[in-house]
Amino acid sequence: MANVFPIKLSITHIDKHTPSVWSFFMIPQDADRPDFIAGQVAALEMGEYGHSYLAFASAPEEEEFEFLVKRGKTDELTGEAANVTGALFDPRIPKRVAMTSILGNGFPLDAYKGHDLVFVAMGTGLAPLRSALRHLFRVRADYGQLVVLYGARTIDDFCFEEEMDTEWRAHGVELRQVISRPDDREWSGPTGYVQNLLDNVVPHLKQPVALVCGSKPMMDQTRARLLELGFAPEKILTNY
Repeated sequence: MANVFPIKLSITHIDKHTPSVWSFFMIPQDADRPDFIAGQVAALEMGEYGHSYLAFASAPEEEEFEFLVKRGKTDELTGEAANVTGALFDPRIPKRVAMTSILGNGFPLDAYKGHDLVFVAMGTGLAPLRSALRHLFRVRADYGQLVVLYGARTIDDFCFEEEMDTEWRAHGVELRQVISRPDDREWSGPTGYVQNLLDNVVPHLKQPVALVCGSKPMMDQTRARLLELGFAPEKILTNY
């Protein structure tokens, strides 16, 4: 059945990953639940605050929708929220959220059964890749190695770390993290940009397919390096 929009959503709970990045869990207020493909993006509307486009961080099979949200802008003069992502964080603002559409191609994962998959994410770009990863966990035996390359600015900017240490590890995910702005705190991992990790990973994979999400410069650089490493263009997937 086709999705019928707009769909009013209720926020059920929140997980706070960092001071400025939280997970918002939502469910439809009515019985009808819209379908989506792992990697797709929802347009969320909050009245006068307009629309924001947020990738699903949850798998299509999960009951609640999860969105990984970075705190949005506030008005420089009034300090009030200037968009949906700002309004979601403001406790003074009623959370009247509606989903008005679902966008993007998502990730056609069924077409790559038997392949090794490498997920390349920066910041909140991890959200659509996590949606795909959690979807794959249900059919884990259908795929080869799962490698996640995850970059953030600092140690404090990583999300889902408890899940990575438990559920991801239990499903054999190889996780490599990198930070671009090291400080005085102890960090034993690599520094730089996430796309720089590809050279040490890709040569060891069999028939690899890459799923990439982050800023446009990061995605362009990642794509260029993957092509140099021998990837066919059709095996470099983005969600839009």
